Amino acid sequence: MSSDVDEPFDVDINYRHHIEYLKHRIRRLEDENRKLMVQLQYYKSQVEKLISPPLIEATIIDVLRDGRVLVKSSTGPNLVVDVLDNVPRDLIRIGQHVLLNTKGSAIVEVLPEYEDPYVKTMEVIERPNVSFSDIGGLKEQIMELKEVVELPLKHPEMFEEIGIEPPKGVLLYGPPGCGKTLLAKAVAHEAGATFISIVGSELVQKFIGEGARIVREVFRLARKKAPSIVFIDEIDAIAARRLDIGTSGEREVQRTLMQLLAEIDGFKPLDNVKIIAATNRIDILDPAILRPGRFDRLIEVPLPDLESRIEIFHVHTRRMKLAEDVDIEELARLTDGATGAEIKAIVTEAGYYALRNGRKIVLMDDFLQAVKKIMSKKEIRDSNLSILSSRRPKHRSSIFQ
Repeated sequence: MSSDVDEPFDVDINYRHHIEYLKHRIRRLEDENRKLMVQLQYYKSQVEKLISPPLIEATIIDVLRDGRVLVKSSTGPNLVVDVLDNVPRDLIRIGQHVLLNTKGSAIVEVLPEYEDPYVKTMEVIERPNVSFSDIGGLKEQIMELKEVVELPLKHPEMFEEIGIEPPKGVLLYGPPGCGKTLLAKAVAHEAGATFISIVGSELVQKFIGEGARIVREVFRLARKKAPSIVFIDEIDAIAARRLDIGTSGEREVQRTLMQLLAEIDGFKPLDNVKIIAATNRIDILDPAILRPGRFDRLIEVPLPDLESRIEIFHVHTRRMKLAEDVDIEELARLTDGATGAEIKAIVTEAGYYALRNGRKIVLMDDFLQAVKKIMSKKEIRDSNLSILSSRRPKHRSSIFQ
């Protein structure tokens, strides 16, 4: 009798356990379903990205009265396009980067402001390990650089108080190997400002207008990161005297030069942007870039004289172990006409002579052999240059004639 009473109770308990088990399983399956749906949506989005057509980048040139927009597309032509309703109209302005649909018929998105990656790489992040104390024989040039570049950036209030406008730029000129680029490296190390370094040939581009665009982007970056210094090495690559007749390539270089002239002394103020340029061919530079208001200071970096050569020898030998017979003044007299780079090469070569002989101390004889080797090569280079210069056509006259 008791078994008949207990049986329904046991069935009821088993039934409730089964129900709980099924509910638990349903919850587990629902969780698994949600995870699978998330994965499905992810893979759907990836497939859509793969099959969706690419968008076209463009730059707004003008906003027309009827609401349409004139843009210059990255594919080349200028286009008149519509604007989708979901694109904010307040962002549609001249110079803004936008995206067009595949057919190039409408603006579908406004791109955020971005820096040209090619121009961004020109910013010097790791400063050169060169200070003014590492430069010998250029005291006057260092003083002028500090006056023109460092002083206006660090103490602009001094110029406001006296009532004058600080110089915009400085041009370093002189023979190769005399320290022009070295001075710029020291400025990059000493000045607490953004340093942007360009080689003139980097501004000579294949496509029409590309060089001028890079110049604009460089100075836009410099203004954005002011106080800043723009250093243009070998500026003669783009700033040679303009000719009436020339090839299409020369005309493109001239367009780049005109953009550079406008950036240095145009309607947009440079503010806390200073320009340093270097060249060893000042005789072929265009007069427009040399006038006051663009390069206010022309600093010559000449061949070092006797006193300067002594200083350069001391700079390059201060970490060397020298024998007592080493006479720096005598070495400076023997290297008349040598550049700072050649003096550095002589010091390095003397160290190699000591290493070859198994010594850790450099003797005077090592320096004499190094002077003989380097100066003999200099004579060969100078004779070859004189032959080449005599054969060079005289189609560009000197600006100082």
